[in-house]
Amino acid sequence: MLEVDPRYASYPQPPLGAGHLSVEYAPRPAAVREARATVRRQLEGWGLADQEDLVDTAELLVSELATNSLLHSASSFRLTLFASHGVLRCEVADVGRRTPQVLQAGTAESGRGMFLVDALARRWGCHQDGPGKTVWFELGTCGSGDCGRRQSF
Repeated sequence: MLEVDPRYASYPQPPLGAGHLSVEYAPRPAAVREARATVRRQLEGWGLADQEDLVDTAELLVSELATNSLLHSASSFRLTLFASHGVLRCEVADVGRRTPQVLQAGTAESGRGMFLVDALARRWGCHQDGPGKTVWFELGTCGSGDCGRRQSF
């Protein structure tokens, strides 16, 4: 039985039987590569591997969030994936309190991660989570051309 996590009370919950995975990673550089591999493996397991753009984008954005977590919180991080109702939601939680900022994609070697998240995700956000924060993004999984694009509100 799926238990509702009180941290997400104000966020839509996936229905019973929807895809869900949560993995904790130690604070070491190989964790970013491992998180990317986990994303690909899980999306393949959920039958979403035929949407190569979805898999590649999810891997890239998870890589950016995991890297930010390691650089700015220097702690372990938790990757959580949900897939339901045509949406893939990826979350990276850590003990850092610093809210991510979207910087312009200049020529610097770093600082472009949230620019990519903002540009490629359907939606994204950050919420304080006890002693830390969770940064999340959503991508569409329905396979149509407009499914993964940002919604206008």
